[in-house]
Amino acid sequence: MFKTVLFPIDQSRETREAADVVTNVVKKYGSRLVLLSVVEEPPPDAPSADPMVSPEVVAKLLENAQSLFSGQGIQSETLERQGKPAFTICDVADEIGADLIIMGCRGLGLTEEGADDSVTTRVINLSPCPVLIVP
Repeated sequence: MFKTVLFPIDQSRETREAADVVTNVVKKYGSRLVLLSVVEEPPPDAPSADPMVSPEVVAKLLENAQSLFSGQGIQSETLERQGKPAFTICDVADEIGADLIIMGCRGLGLTEEGADDSVTTRVINLSPCPVLIVP
């Protein structure tokens, strides 16, 4: 049913919690697992403290995630891309023929601004395949 699963990762608690669901789904369906991390370009006029803009940090994050899944007996592929996270996640899902995207959900509140700015909300609206959100 889910031949290819895309798991976008960052350094959030929500990503770590979603990893258990990814493990269960991939093992149950014998899926191909693709780990994706997006390096976001900071605005040129704003210094950024966000570690997800550092290619070195992202590479280490992918390596650690791949080791985590390998310890569970799951082989995975890693991809590192640069761009806007929501758009890049959806583009990669389309490119690899993903049958499912699994991602954590950040609790940004119920305000319109929070909902509009959520990467998760944008992925749900733009995704070429089903999206499983882990609360």
